[in-house]
Amino acid sequence: MSRPFELDPVFRGLTTLPGVGPKNGKLLEKLLGGAKVLDLLHHKPADFVDRRFSPKISDAPDGKIATLEVQIMQHKPAARRGLPTKVIATDGTGSITLIFFNMGADWFAKQLPINETRIISGKVENYQGQKQMIHPDAIGKVEERATIETIEPIYPLTAGVTNKTLRKAIKGALSTMPKLAEWDDAAFLKQQGWSSWHDSIKMLHDPEDESGLLPTHPARQRLAYDELLANQLSLALVRLHQRKQNGRAWVNNGTMRQKILSTLPFDLTGAQKRCLEEIDADMREPLKMLRLVQGDVGSGKTIVAACAMMNVIECGAQAAIMAPTEILARQHEESFAPWLDAAGISYITLTGRNKGKEREKIYQQIADGSAQVVIGTHALFQDSVIFKELGLAVIDEQHRFGVHQRLALSQKTKGTDVLVMTATPIPRTLTLTAYGDMEVSRIDEKPPGRKPVDTRLLPKEKVDSMIDAIDRQIKTGARVYWVCPLVEDSEVLDLQAAEARFDILQERYGDQVGLIHGRLKADEKDAVMSAFARGDKKILVATTVIEVGVNVPEANIMVIEQAERFGLAQLHQLRGRVGRGAEKSFCFLVYAEGLSQTAKERLTIMRETEDGFIIAEKDLELRGGGEILGTRQSGLPTFKLADLNAHGDLLAAARDDTKLILSKDENLETERGIALKTLLYLFEQDQAIKRLQAG
Repeated sequence: MSRPFELDPVFRGLTTLPGVGPKNGKLLEKLLGGAKVLDLLHHKPADFVDRRFSPKISDAPDGKIATLEVQIMQHKPAARRGLPTKVIATDGTGSITLIFFNMGADWFAKQLPINETRIISGKVENYQGQKQMIHPDAIGKVEERATIETIEPIYPLTAGVTNKTLRKAIKGALSTMPKLAEWDDAAFLKQQGWSSWHDSIKMLHDPEDESGLLPTHPARQRLAYDELLANQLSLALVRLHQRKQNGRAWVNNGTMRQKILSTLPFDLTGAQKRCLEEIDADMREPLKMLRLVQGDVGSGKTIVAACAMMNVIECGAQAAIMAPTEILARQHEESFAPWLDAAGISYITLTGRNKGKEREKIYQQIADGSAQVVIGTHALFQDSVIFKELGLAVIDEQHRFGVHQRLALSQKTKGTDVLVMTATPIPRTLTLTAYGDMEVSRIDEKPPGRKPVDTRLLPKEKVDSMIDAIDRQIKTGARVYWVCPLVEDSEVLDLQAAEARFDILQERYGDQVGLIHGRLKADEKDAVMSAFARGDKKILVATTVIEVGVNVPEANIMVIEQAERFGLAQLHQLRGRVGRGAEKSFCFLVYAEGLSQTAKERLTIMRETEDGFIIAEKDLELRGGGEILGTRQSGLPTFKLADLNAHGDLLAAARDDTKLILSKDENLETERGIALKTLLYLFEQDQAIKRLQAG
């Protein structure tokens, strides 16, 4: 199944368009994040200029954009370098001075010849009682009036790209755009009042008025729906393919699980039991399991994973758990050890740190099956790691791994069940777009005995008095995380902020203060973390590298400086580092003055609730889908045309439509199915296309 021939025009390079040379092409590629005509067509205008206002010069108001018909009277060349050339023009009701910098005499003779009539458009300004227009945006002959007197979309730009260059390229792209067979249901299109894909793209780039820029405009809704439908269809096809691959039915009497549960000083919560029932039901089927377990920090996902592993181990197969960092892999080893020892199960840990003979020995134990549980980092993905029989792969903090890596691990041995865990609560709409290929379980109860964290907002000026209060706590055995602000997107500036705070605290506490940041090597980070966990260090100053998974029950104070710079999901993750032990815990959100309305709302929500799912929904509302969880590094999809805040209902419709389509035509072979394949290519859903090809 190769790409449909009719899509060729939109998959051509940008430099095939008029006015786009190699230099412009490179700049556009940087702006659009791609080098194809299609990337340009998906670049939405953010504003527009209305050039339809065409008064006489005498009536042209100050500061407004106007399109004027004028006669050119006189050129006044620049007196010296650095000064402007002036062109005097009139229309009988008054005169206007056109101001230009750095233009040669030939240009004026050609563009604005004396005694000829020209159409000019730009911002009119009153200067010392005289009307002027600095560098008109458009100049043309009288017969070109209709092309100037329009609404002109304004696009997000990057250094070196002007709106004029971009607009010219987009006009070129629109003129080569193919008409494609309709993939949307005719009755649904009629009900929504939407035009074809082709016409909707044209409307996107030629808005008639302000409403054309709104996400509720029919053209924008239609294109958003197409993008969401491609996303849902792609995930569903991948899932269908995965489910078809035979898994194994893991049937056992649960004795090993019982041994683990008997070591716990508490009962599982209702949510944990429900989650395990859902996992067990999946694993009893002879189909491959793909399930996501979402649960707040400290909701008890790890014990659920250990219990699920017993299903395969009792049947003689192996289980693996993969964490995103060395620290977390070692921490899993600590958590699992007492449970696995109680059940008499052998386990090993493989990270980048294991070298030479030691590594070879670990490979051997994985290959011959003597290692029943394998704990590790993404080192487990490597081709050199061969399992005897991997029954269950557990992936921790999935949002650090993309769909492709998820597939790589589950394909290690045929029919491996996959359980994915995340402590990042994800709003329902995002769960659909990122994990639509998986079943989802939620652990939405905290285990008994977890105390709420006392969250307080603190103005920056009061930090010194807070340090005095912390001092009293440290003397009674408390440990403190001190998180420093995010500075733009710069690791260097983040580090400077952390080092400055470290120096201040070190003056007071000496060697009891540790510093951890993104530039440390893995073993250096581990050493500082271990010293903090042991209690040799009482205060850990950090950039956000401590965000995920680190477990130090004795740490009961979290200070977050310039908390207004963090997203809600991040603040929630950071706060989840404390409140794990017997002592009362505190989280201080330190803020600077002059907070924006959004920042105020964020901090207020943090003070009012600890429910990660409520916080995630609110985060989506405040920040929009592109930003939530810092999508760029999170493996969550980013959309160019859809906005999950505005188009959530369209996502639900796309999901329902997908179910209906695949229930009737799972290989997309009908007339509509073939058009839907074109849609998958149009939104570059290559995973799904591969699955269709594999059959």
